[in-house]
Amino acid sequence: MENFDNSKYALIHSIESLGTVDGPGIRFVLFFQGCILRCKYCHNRDTWTQNSGTLMHVDEIIAKVKRYKNFIVPSGGGVTATGGEPLLQVKFLIELFSKLKKENIPTALDTSGMFELTEDIKKVLELTDLVLLDIKHIVPEKCKNLVGFSNEKELAFARYLSEKNIPMWIRQVIIPGITNGENDLLLLKKFLATLNNVQKIELLPYHSLGKYKWERLGVNYPLENVPDATSEDIENAKKILEI
Repeated sequence: MENFDNSKYALIHSIESLGTVDGPGIRFVLFFQGCILRCKYCHNRDTWTQNSGTLMHVDEIIAKVKRYKNFIVPSGGGVTATGGEPLLQVKFLIELFSKLKKENIPTALDTSGMFELTEDIKKVLELTDLVLLDIKHIVPEKCKNLVGFSNEKELAFARYLSEKNIPMWIRQVIIPGITNGENDLLLLKKFLATLNNVQKIELLPYHSLGKYKWERLGVNYPLENVPDATSEDIENAKKILEI
C-alpha cells in the first residue's frame, strides 16, 4: 500500500450508497480510512489507523457514484467525503471532486478542519459545495483534552471558509458534562456570529453505541461513565445557542 499513486488511489474504510444524514438530500457517503485526532467519543474507532482499509481507484468510485446519480442529484444530494479524516488523503480528494464536478454531482466535505491551509487543501475547498465542519470544543484546552489537539486550526479553517463564502454546516456533539456547559456554548455562539456562511447548526447527541468498536480492538473506552445525551440536553443547548 505504500507505493500507490495517492492522487488516483485512496484507502477507504467503507461506503454508504444512499445516506441521508451527512448533508442535504440523498448522499453517496465515502468513509476515508485514517484520522489524526483521538476523540474520546469517536464512534468510528476502527477508522483511526492510516495503514488499513480498502485501496480504491478514483474511477472505481466514480463508477459506483454514477449508478446512484439519478437518485442523488434530483434529491438535492451529492457525494460526502467523511471518515476518519478525508483531508489526510487530500490529493485524491482533488482528483475525486474534480471528476464529480465534471459529472455535475455536488460535493460535501465532512472534516475537523484541524489542518494548515495548504494549497492542496485550498484547492479541495474550491471544489467543495458544502463543508460539514465539526467544532470539537470551543475552548482550546478542553478541546485538546477531548480530541488530542487544541482548536486554533479548526477555528482558522472556519474563518477561511467564511472569507471565501464556502457554504458550511457547523456540527457540535453534545456530550453531557463536557461540551454542553452554558459558558462554553455561549462562547461557541459568539464565535459563530463572526461567520457569514453558516447555513445550519447541527447538534449531535453523544451516544455510546460505538463503544463496542473500542472493545473489539482491545482498547479502553474513555467515556465509560458519561451518559448518553438526552433530548432535553439537546433542547437546552439549542436555547443557549438560540437556534
